[in-house]
Amino acid sequence: MRAVVQRVSRAEVRVEGETIGTCGHGLMVLLGVHADDAEADADWLASKVAALRIFSDSEGKMNLSVVDIEGGALVVSQFTLHAKYKKGTRPSFIHAARPETAIPLYERFVKNLEEHLKRPVGTGKFGAMMEVELVNDGPVTITMDTQDKE
Repeated sequence: MRAVVQRVSRAEVRVEGETIGTCGHGLMVLLGVHADDAEADADWLASKVAALRIFSDSEGKMNLSVVDIEGGALVVSQFTLHAKYKKGTRPSFIHAARPETAIPLYERFVKNLEEHLKRPVGTGKFGAMMEVELVNDGPVTITMDTQDKE
């Protein structure tokens, strides 16, 4: 799994002009599921995202997690995070998981993140054309990959 995690003041996702997911101060997570991903990847990544200390404490240091600040989260599926672009100029998405694999892992990630946050997590609509709007706070943007656990 690959995630782009952004610290946000607010975020929302719309499908056909209708807002279907939002969050206030917290995290915007773009999530791509790889064809080789398993449940353990969703579990590890949700735990890591929830514990990521990218929010400022009283001294202005990034010492707090989204759990610590009781923040929200919005998770949007994005298969294009697994684009391959080495050959030619048209990206290939052959490493992105097919929906029958990706949807259950995406849903597992969301469920696990909700358990860590102890609150519902906003989501997009898997496979839909979505408009995502956010205000990046900082900006702070972290990329994470379960196949490269740095």
